[in-house]
Amino acid sequence: MSKIIKCTILDLSTLLRVTYTGITVNQIRSAHNVRPPRIKYPLWHLQRERAKDDQQLTEDNRAFVKEAVHDKFGMPAVIHGISTYEVRSPLKEDSVERKNVEWHPKLKRTGLIARKLGNYPMWSDNGKSMLATLFQVIDNHVIKYIPPGEFDPPRKPYSCPKHKKELGCLLVGAESADPQYYTKQYCGLFYREGMMPKKILGRFLISPEAALQPGTPLLASHFRPGDFIDIRGKTIDRGFQGVMKRHGFHGLPATHGVTKSHRRGGNIGHGGEKGRVFPGTKMPGHMGNRYRIHKGAEILRINHKYNVIWVKGVASPGETNSIVYLHDTILPLRKHKITPPFPTSKEVEDDQLIDSYKEHMYKFTDPTITFEEEK
Repeated sequence: MSKIIKCTILDLSTLLRVTYTGITVNQIRSAHNVRPPRIKYPLWHLQRERAKDDQQLTEDNRAFVKEAVHDKFGMPAVIHGISTYEVRSPLKEDSVERKNVEWHPKLKRTGLIARKLGNYPMWSDNGKSMLATLFQVIDNHVIKYIPPGEFDPPRKPYSCPKHKKELGCLLVGAESADPQYYTKQYCGLFYREGMMPKKILGRFLISPEAALQPGTPLLASHFRPGDFIDIRGKTIDRGFQGVMKRHGFHGLPATHGVTKSHRRGGNIGHGGEKGRVFPGTKMPGHMGNRYRIHKGAEILRINHKYNVIWVKGVASPGETNSIVYLHDTILPLRKHKITPPFPTSKEVEDDQLIDSYKEHMYKFTDPTITFEEEK
């Protein structure tokens, strides 16, 4: 007699009795890789936008509200080519206490929130052309830092590694906006730090040594030309597609007896004992609109005036004008060999420093062709 106990998520045991001769086998089977339901939202997942209402305000009242907003958060300004508001950086103040910690490869820095601008060609010194993707860092500021002891996400991985518990959470916001168009609960995330509400929020797991003060601006100089980064974004939504476009199938022949099946996938199963469709079979379905990570992308050029980063290749996820997240790569052979700006780069007011290029890249300020006199 054998007893087989099958455990489900709800711990409902089912006893199946099978008759054998002489041997008794006890088996315990349980479901694997089942994510628990999300029990709560993060602190910053609040109702963001509210219904736009004129509220029948007079022109004097509107002017007063604008003046009150500008007195609290700063006057409107165009910084690095983006419409924003003047915010004081705590890195410029001597009263901010920062620990002098030397960088080592095991420390994890914060990332940036950028907007994808499109593709543009670049050239090397020997005339070889290559395509690059442009990303603009859009008015990034640190909103909040949660130390490792207080950071308790509602959704955890199956096996929590030790290094995950040693990382804190840095909340970063991008693109300042008028607080009149957001709810009071959402604006409360920024009022403590004296900042305007942000349209986009993102979190980065960092080492406690790389923590930053709220209100610290994050610039494109956080990276350097020649560094390798990972790009996380949402792929283009293609909708419902067939196997030829979704999985790259060759398709069936155009002639030789094929009728109305030129773009079909063909056989999807087996016969006999394996007469079923295996899980994971490539079939038609929804394509795109999923978060994907492009790892090990190389930075070719950085424009410090407009905070634009040129990244080699065109494989980064997302369509034009979409939001992406940039951070140091996790590939072991492409990590930093020398010390990067740690925990981030300071804002330097230098009008002469506009562009920085990777070594052996053609600079557009240099002459195109040089002639040397024959000896």
